[in-house]
Amino acid sequence: MSLILCIETGTDICSVGLAGDGKLISLRESDPGRDHARQLGVFVDELLTQTGIAPDELDAVAVGRGPGSYTGLRIGVSFAKGLCYGIGKPLIAVGSLDALTEVAREDYEAGILAVEDWARARLCSMVDARRMEVYARVFDSAGVPLSEVAAEVVTPDSFAAWRGDGRPFVIFGNGAAKCGEVLPDAAFVSVAPSARGLARLAQRAFDEGRTEDVAYFEPFYLKDFVITQSKKKFF
Repeated sequence: MSLILCIETGTDICSVGLAGDGKLISLRESDPGRDHARQLGVFVDELLTQTGIAPDELDAVAVGRGPGSYTGLRIGVSFAKGLCYGIGKPLIAVGSLDALTEVAREDYEAGILAVEDWARARLCSMVDARRMEVYARVFDSAGVPLSEVAAEVVTPDSFAAWRGDGRPFVIFGNGAAKCGEVLPDAAFVSVAPSARGLARLAQRAFDEGRTEDVAYFEPFYLKDFVITQSKKKFF
């Protein structure tokens, strides 16, 4: 059995899961709150202790590559790279919007989400990028990407190619709630980022040998991090 540790820290939720052959075995995650630097190592230790699995028994470590919070991604990727280097295991990177869509698909399969005409639906995962901007990607109901990852300032004309054709346009993620009034024909469902969304995608990448260079891999920020000068006068 392939054992893969899955880490997702690209939003306010810090989430760690252990998967065996693409199926979730155990999960640790926080309520929304930016304390990833403290929580991540604790969650990994708790998860491995509970399952009785030593770090060197892992076959790989998977991490959400972004886009998302700059700081959250840095913490998750740095931890994953350090762990891979220490135990000599491969690093797998999974798109955070792809993983979020997997969470939505799993929730639908489990009967948690109720969406009419799911088989024909367009699924749009959204991560908040502040104000009315989101990082987004559109998928079909089987999880196949229909668009590239993009930073989108949401207006009534956004995602026009995927709306208005009679198919449900389903939006979810921590960037979706603010888009409901702007996209009145969209169906908003509550789906939160989670490491469990990496499990199947990470196993597929592992089976296909798609791993990253531990030394040089960087998160996918999509936009440059902008440092602004404080307006406060300290002296």
